[in-house]
Amino acid sequence: MAAFTYIIECADGTLYTGWTTDLENRIAVHNSGKGAKYTRGRGPVKLVYYEQYDNNKTAQVRECQIKKLKRKEKEELVLQQASIQQYDKQ
Repeated sequence: MAAFTYIIECADGTLYTGWTTDLENRIAVHNSGKGAKYTRGRGPVKLVYYEQYDNNKTAQVRECQIKKLKRKEKEELVLQQASIQQYDKQ
């Protein structure tokens, strides 16, 4: 089963990192106000970065790694993925 590590941007500009097996549903839960305590009251949120893995454990480990990064480093991940997506559209 696929698992995802993701970064969302909250309405106040802060970044939140998490992991899930159902990315689309998890973002909807965050936006419903029933997600993580951190994101409640900070919505709406938007998905700005994600990575896909083959199992939950790998996604959880990566979540911990990303959470240890400084904001600037997280922003660089987001920009790298945006650049790749732009390139893929061409």
